[in-house]
Amino acid sequence: MARDIHKTALISKKAEIGDNVQIGPYSTIGDGVVIGNGTKLMSHVVLEGNIEIGENCTVYPFAYLGAPPQDLGYKNEPTSVKIGKNNLFREYVTVHRASTRGDGLTEIGDNNYLMAYVHIAHDCKVGNGIVMANAATLAGHVHVHDRAVIGGLVAIHQFTRIGSYAMLGGFSGFGQDIPPYTMASGPRASLYGLNSIGLKRNGFSDETINTLKKAYKILFRDKLTLKDALDKVKKDLPHIPEIKILVDFIEENKRGICR
Repeated sequence: MARDIHKTALISKKAEIGDNVQIGPYSTIGDGVVIGNGTKLMSHVVLEGNIEIGENCTVYPFAYLGAPPQDLGYKNEPTSVKIGKNNLFREYVTVHRASTRGDGLTEIGDNNYLMAYVHIAHDCKVGNGIVMANAATLAGHVHVHDRAVIGGLVAIHQFTRIGSYAMLGGFSGFGQDIPPYTMASGPRASLYGLNSIGLKRNGFSDETINTLKKAYKILFRDKLTLKDALDKVKKDLPHIPEIKILVDFIEENKRGICR
């Protein structure tokens, strides 16, 4: 039950604070906040609204998690933020509660590293093991799948999806879905090949990487229509899980696929 709470911290009596939690100087914890065991809030951290943050997270100074959404239609409805375990939030990170235009939940998974000035807007769904570099920003309703890496000064448009293990270059803008396992960058981003090094670092076999390279060539280099390219991938390549994930992601797109 030991907790280390600085005497200058302002904590609502309606907040739920877990065991072994540290709350640093001048931090503010509002009504409805739930903090998991072992989480550490450094100085000047603000947690507000219906927000649950899981175990063993670390939040650096001046981060603001659970603020109302930047949505002109929001009228203080009771929407939420849910954050998993083992996440690191560096200085000035902001995470906003959901609007009423989705399921009412902004969600962040486990084991993510969010560097300084990262912004996660309302209704975003951020998976597990994701790295977002300094000043990377997600607009509303963005979905980032597991193990993606997002470079610094990146802007991602509303409702865009970022696939698993994708690598997004810094100082870039993304307005279309980025397929899993790929690299993309540019002011109006384009694809630049398979994220082969990232896949090797994450334990993908050479056989799987070579199969994904063949799929990439068919989908994005062979000058086929997207429908024909997908049909060819499904017909000609082994039915491994990674190919299914890639094909399903592309078939489910609504904003268009970056090519």
